[in-house]
Amino acid sequence: MKSAFRNAYFTLSRSLNPNPSPNFPFSLHTISAIPLFHSRIFRPLSTATPPPPPPPPPPYSSMADGAAHALPPSSSLEKQFEDFRHQLDESGSLRERIRAVAMEIESATRLMHANLLLVHQSRPIPEVLEKAKVQIEVLKELYSQLVEVLRECQGHYYRYHGDWRSETQTVVSLLAFMHWLETGILLMHNEAEEKLGLNTSEFGLDIEDYLIGVCFMSNELPRYVVNQVTAGDYDCPRKVLKFLTDLHAAFRMLNLRNDFLRKKFDGMKYDLRRVEEVYYDVKIRGLAVNGDSKEDQGIPGQS
Repeated sequence: MKSAFRNAYFTLSRSLNPNPSPNFPFSLHTISAIPLFHSRIFRPLSTATPPPPPPPPPPYSSMADGAAHALPPSSSLEKQFEDFRHQLDESGSLRERIRAVAMEIESATRLMHANLLLVHQSRPIPEVLEKAKVQIEVLKELYSQLVEVLRECQGHYYRYHGDWRSETQTVVSLLAFMHWLETGILLMHNEAEEKLGLNTSEFGLDIEDYLIGVCFMSNELPRYVVNQVTAGDYDCPRKVLKFLTDLHAAFRMLNLRNDFLRKKFDGMKYDLRRVEEVYYDVKIRGLAVNGDSKEDQGIPGQS
């Protein structure tokens, strides 16, 4: 049977490949030796027992009891917020009273400013100042009311200072302008406090409010110079230029931060330049008063 199978194999191979290679690698024995199947090895299932489930969480009642012990009693909590409400109500009521007085100060300041604007129309200075000084007594009375309100909260001056800060700065600027029109010099800090009836031990004039008010006052001087020259007062630019030059040099002694006061001081430089331009025009046209060259020597040029 093996010989018959071998003959059939060679007959089939010759029919498929008429030129067989003598080194054909496969033979009948090789083909018969190739296994038809590969046995698969399966690992037996593990017989180990699974780990026990985690213990259940504690009952809800125990968590609630722990939270209850962590929080303060409801009576203490309510008492604390009741005190907060009482303090906020008192602070709000006090602030409303302060704002009411500040609004009256602003109203009196507007009237004073309206009277001072007449000086730009070449009105006589004594007449203008007489009308404006009427409001000084009104302001003095209003600031005394403000002092009485703040006595109810000793030690909290700067807590409510922002409620009357801008109004006070405007008041200082108008008082300084009036003082300069009368005397030609700067209104000092203690003089401003005296005009407003303020006491430094209880309610004083804040230094920054005073300095900002002085910067506001310098903004009025360029317009005043132009109007005075138009009216024929050719010596006014020299006087204003000397005053602004000294004031600008005094401000340079201060180590100002980059805040609102610093910005207002930087604006003073432009006021000084505008006055310089007017003074220069008067000089080159020969309109300046004769004999003022000695006083001009103390006025340095500004770059």
